[in-house]
Amino acid sequence: MFYQIKIKNKDLMKPFFLIAAIIITVISCITLCKQKNELKVGDRAPDFTLPDQNGTMHTLSQLRGKNVVLYFYPMDDTQGCSKQACNLRDHYANFTDADIVLLGLSKGSTDSKLSFATKLSLPYPLLSVTNKTLVDYNTNGGFFRAYLPKRYTFLINKEGIIIAIIKDVSINQHSRQIINEFNRVQ
Repeated sequence: MFYQIKIKNKDLMKPFFLIAAIIITVISCITLCKQKNELKVGDRAPDFTLPDQNGTMHTLSQLRGKNVVLYFYPMDDTQGCSKQACNLRDHYANFTDADIVLLGLSKGSTDSKLSFATKLSLPYPLLSVTNKTLVDYNTNGGFFRAYLPKRYTFLINKEGIIIAIIKDVSINQHSRQIINEFNRVQ
């Protein structure tokens, strides 16, 4: 009787090890794919054409010859995103004085962007981002973040090359982070 129980326990362990092996393989593949697709300083910024809050289309490649900031934020009209947007609004003159184009990118409709931009009197475009753009910039949040964009900022030079990536964004000091990074790399 004891011999039969031992065999049953071994039989029960086989599916457990198989499932564990599959999970480890999937996690490894996801990690490798993420690393392969992750943009880094020196890469050409992926091109896109996206509508802003007014329905105007913006194509990144048409901004060549200008320094560009792409700041990805999770969602319109939330507390953290509003603080970040207002910080950039309050220091917008620093960007225009330095001839830097500032673009905010997030999911959501153009109507949602218009409401957000109007409510906060934002002087810069908010683009309605596609899933492809989120994947291209590796800012898609994934399952646990309900597919909201990560709060990452990409600084792009006049040739369309990424010169800095800010992943540890300070919502209250973001404009300073951006200007400091531009000053550091130039």
